[in-house]
Amino acid sequence: MKLAKFKRFYKHRGQEIEDYVFSASEKEATWIERPLEKKKLKFFWWVIIGFLAISSARIFYLNIVKGSHYQEIARGNSIRSIAIKAPRGKIFDQKGALLVNNVPAMDAVAIPADWPGDENQRKANVKKIADIFKISEDEILVKMKDSNKRSFQPFLLKENISQEEMLVFAERSDEFSGVVIEKTAVREYVDSSIFSHLLGYVGKIEQKELSEYPNYSLTDYVGKQGIEKTYEKYLRGSSGAMQVEVDSLGNVKKERGIIVPRAGDNLVLNIDARLQKKIHDTIFEMLEKNQTKTAAAAVIDPRDGAVKALVSLPSFDNNSFVKKISREDYLKIIQDPDKPLFNRAVAGEYPPGSVLKPLIAAAALSEGIVSSSTSIDCHGGINVGEYRFGDWKTHGIVDIKKAIAESCNVFFYAAGGGWSGIRGLGIDRIKKYANEFGLGAKSGIDLPGETAGFIPDEEWKMKKFNEKWFVGDSYHASIGQGYVAATPVQIANYIAAIANGGTLFEPRIVNQIRKENGEVVSTQSKKIKEGLMPSEVARVVREGMREAVISGSARFLNDLPVKTAGKTGTAQFGSEGKTHAWFVSFAPYDDPEIALAILVEGGGEGSSSAVPVAKKIYQWYFSSENEF
Repeated sequence: MKLAKFKRFYKHRGQEIEDYVFSASEKEATWIERPLEKKKLKFFWWVIIGFLAISSARIFYLNIVKGSHYQEIARGNSIRSIAIKAPRGKIFDQKGALLVNNVPAMDAVAIPADWPGDENQRKANVKKIADIFKISEDEILVKMKDSNKRSFQPFLLKENISQEEMLVFAERSDEFSGVVIEKTAVREYVDSSIFSHLLGYVGKIEQKELSEYPNYSLTDYVGKQGIEKTYEKYLRGSSGAMQVEVDSLGNVKKERGIIVPRAGDNLVLNIDARLQKKIHDTIFEMLEKNQTKTAAAAVIDPRDGAVKALVSLPSFDNNSFVKKISREDYLKIIQDPDKPLFNRAVAGEYPPGSVLKPLIAAAALSEGIVSSSTSIDCHGGINVGEYRFGDWKTHGIVDIKKAIAESCNVFFYAAGGGWSGIRGLGIDRIKKYANEFGLGAKSGIDLPGETAGFIPDEEWKMKKFNEKWFVGDSYHASIGQGYVAATPVQIANYIAAIANGGTLFEPRIVNQIRKENGEVVSTQSKKIKEGLMPSEVARVVREGMREAVISGSARFLNDLPVKTAGKTGTAQFGSEGKTHAWFVSFAPYDDPEIALAILVEGGGEGSSSAVPVAKKIYQWYFSSENEF
């Protein structure tokens, strides 16, 4: 085997040989070590030392002497993406009236990565910013502490700054870095107090909300209440972006490209704005006259479940929330005992009183408990042992139509709990029919904060109070008292089902979602259940409600230009004998277009408080005033 060629010295037969190739058999070759010369070794070390010295000097020059220069150049040539906010979708009523618009505005925002690195410069920045925008230095410092100092994600310093503040900032913007003015838009609510609970409002997103909206920044607006919250994903749109070169202060030097934002979808509501205003103003006048403050109303189209009006009083100015309501004004609102932020129409749970009687009538007729010819003799109340269950007057001989028309408690005690040869529905069947007509469960209306109301049963009472269910409990439930509770929108929706003959819809406020490309998405109400009662049952119940207007507790409406049907209600609450005033109705009687529920909290009797309101609404709605 041949050996490789070596650049070494060795001695062969007494002679020094270089680059000798030999085989393994040439054993006479003798290897010798020959040390490097001292001059060559010194030269080698001087080369290494020189190289290290030059490298160190270059590093020192680039990082120390010219470091700030090259850093500024590098940052000056940096590319950054600046978000372009999408215009939020507008909201219209059913006839095209604009309810919510966008108004251009400016926000002052800070970009943490552009904030000065020097502590003294940062403090100077904070002082100047606080002075220009009239905000607290502590507030700025807290926001800085919570932000990632390397992030280019802006955080809000002050929203909706004034023209004066913007001009002062523009003149002094070179004095500090990391602060920019961002173009945005704020919502403008038309007739804000009239639609406040319905539309809700938007506000700047909070840190705690980012988990729900992960693609938002802390300078974005988000729906907080009402339609603005429910339809947030449609109204928001998609933000665009602009790629730019920025200098060391974060100032834009050159545009590189743009992604056009997509505007949010517009919403067309089922709400009739003029009807909403009429109801609001009429109830407001009544409250002032009666020296009461709280009420609610709901109007639903029996033909399709469209919500045509939804009023809750007292209301509030949702524009004040968009413009950053002051702490003092906010505390004044939330500490108001009348709770102006509370949407009574969908979240208020009240004993329905006698407006539940048409439902009990439908249940009793459907179950064969009574017939249209069943009659009883009302003596003003009935006695069960030591307890007396009273009526508001002595009605004499009544059948089911007269019982509805005159709101006879005794007849419905018998229908619900049994009496005078009538075995009664019992609470299980009362609950069954109440649930089928949408009580005791959320209606599904497209608004946040809806509550379910409550329909009791034997099991619940035993768990709650460790008491069995008595016949007296069934009597109370049969006239909408006791433990029964419902919201105004639930009551309006069940009356709409009576009006249309037995179809329960899911109430719907938004009718259409109109996209920027012209596509229209319908959001019509869904049918929850059909055939809630036989047609003959529906006819009898409807005739009883019509009789209430002709000769009964709602006869104040008998001179309206269209035939109406209705039912008054006076529901006791609390321990002081106070009552809520209810009135439910639908019109026209032969071909219903609207079902109306009115509640006046602590308003006394429904016939004296709620019925006059309904009359004014119907007079306007079916007159030439309600024509364009």
